[in-house]
Amino acid sequence: MANPQQPPARLAVPVSERDHSIGPADAPVTLLEYGDYECPYCRRTEPFVRRIRQQLGNRLRFVFRNYPQNTVHPHASVAAQAAEAAAAQGKFWAMHDELYDHQDELADADLSKFALRAGLEIYKFQAELSSERFADRVRDDFLGGQASGVKRTPTFFINDIRYDGEREFEPLLAAIEEAEKRVTR
Repeated sequence: MANPQQPPARLAVPVSERDHSIGPADAPVTLLEYGDYECPYCRRTEPFVRRIRQQLGNRLRFVFRNYPQNTVHPHASVAAQAAEAAAAQGKFWAMHDELYDHQDELADADLSKFALRAGLEIYKFQAELSSERFADRVRDDFLGGQASGVKRTPTFFINDIRYDGEREFEPLLAAIEEAEKRVTR
């Protein structure tokens, strides 16, 4: 829990058009996640993040940034690069969902299979992945997370303030709804 003597941690890199977001840019609440596609805790929270997105609809913008923890998750960085390669073809969210839905299958052949299922042009995807074209983008997300005080995944920010509560559906939804009340008062 946050120390009441210290101000809450804030997002160091503001949300911009560069980010992967779903929901209206003018939504009263932005929920930003720093996540790792190989992290079991991220996978565990993914269903209720989807549920919150569905429940709040246009009242929420959801943003995802990469925070691969390579020391404990050897496939995390390449999975993040696969999501970025999919984004280059306009299919970030389809690949994002594939990666979380099949987290235990992140070898190169699996990533190509997910790319096909996401509707990507496979040769372009494979070339971009092997060239590490998106490694800098993933590294930029990671460094932005570090500057924001991210230590683990998933880490959430609600309207630029780090959420330090429980990573469960009800507490996260309650924090989002409280943030919405503050904005709409």
